[in-house]
Amino acid sequence: MEHRGMKKWRPFATMPEQYIGLQGIINKQVEVAQPVLTEEQMEQINFTLIEALHANKQVYLTYYKNGQRITETGFIQFVDSLGNLFVFIDEVFELKNKMRLSELINVRFA
Repeated sequence: MEHRGMKKWRPFATMPEQYIGLQGIINKQVEVAQPVLTEEQMEQINFTLIEALHANKQVYLTYYKNGQRITETGFIQFVDSLGNLFVFIDEVFELKNKMRLSELINVRFA
């Protein structure tokens, strides 16, 4: 008789749809609602972005995407307040990221 190994501990591994469904439920449980910023907070974010752009200072950007709060470190390259866009270069991969200003939650200097 042959030993089944780890298959013995994974009786439902033959149903990948179940794992996809369970992962979806887990992801829904960890989602957070997008915070609503006051006018004062938005102005502070705007001033910090412009100062970081002109002084070429590194910043921590916290933004909302797909139900999660994400914080990245990088440098601001371009800010378009009228177009609701900004471009930053992340520190890890040095990639340009274009993002909407409405997705920002917080900006602070590193």
